[in-house]
Amino acid sequence: MNRSRLLAAGAAAALLSLTACSGGSDDGASADTQLVEGGGAGDVAVPEAASAPDADGAAKDASGGTARNAADLVEQQAVIKNGAVSLRSDDVGKTRFDVQALLDEHNGQVSDDNTETDQTGEALRSRMVLRVPSEDFDDVMSDLADLGQLASRTSSAEDVTTQLIDVDAQIKVQEASVQRVRQLLTRAQSIRDIMAIESELANRQAQLDSLSQQQAYLENQTSLATIQVSIERQPDAVVEKEKDDRTGFLGGLGAGWDGLRATVVAVLTVVGAVLPFAVVALLVGVPVWLLVRRLRRSPLAPQSDASQAST
Repeated sequence: MNRSRLLAAGAAAALLSLTACSGGSDDGASADTQLVEGGGAGDVAVPEAASAPDADGAAKDASGGTARNAADLVEQQAVIKNGAVSLRSDDVGKTRFDVQALLDEHNGQVSDDNTETDQTGEALRSRMVLRVPSEDFDDVMSDLADLGQLASRTSSAEDVTTQLIDVDAQIKVQEASVQRVRQLLTRAQSIRDIMAIESELANRQAQLDSLSQQQAYLENQTSLATIQVSIERQPDAVVEKEKDDRTGFLGGLGAGWDGLRATVVAVLTVVGAVLPFAVVALLVGVPVWLLVRRLRRSPLAPQSDASQAST
């Protein structure tokens, strides 16, 4: 009797352990693959977005691969570095060439370039946006300052390690969620269920794509630093350049034309300065002159009349 009871208890314990194992392995799938009874055999219920099974999946994933990836990211800090360098140079074109040579040494690239030239086609000022590996950021900033006369230099750094870890974890959770919905789609048997599941799948896939774009942007910004370089020609260099160009026949012709223009401008300046005084002198002087002339003639008239009477 005791032997039969022991056998029965052992069989019951084995049955319970098998039931618990099978139930634990199907918890994540059964939550997203609930079968709707009463609406026909095979109807599939679409899981709600951001439901409890997703949270459970996130917890399981975070305890496994995501935790290891997060630890790796923490060890390699993700920082967005930005810098700006303003230079003055006697030869903007040569300085731009030196900047490009510096980029080639550090495997960098020019993402934007805007150069303004003078009337002779020489570079007057230039603005370049450089992308260099983040680990070379400090070296490139220091070398850029030696390529010309440094006018200003600024730099900034933003730590986005936590943000990158968070996005990576969300992507893993969203990928698992999309995969579960796709499995539901293979089990759907009615048009209504297929349309509902496809709509949910498109929604979750859009969220996954958005997270992937955020991850790609952060990885790009942290792997490559951005440096804005402004190069402007020295003011005295512009004067020296103009003086050097005035040689030969064309240079002499230009100098003569400039001299003639300067002379005409000087004469017109003097005329413009004297003209107001001349107008006032005419308005006042002419009447005065006429009056004085008349007064000078008036005493002679009586003497001429007296001389005629005496004769």
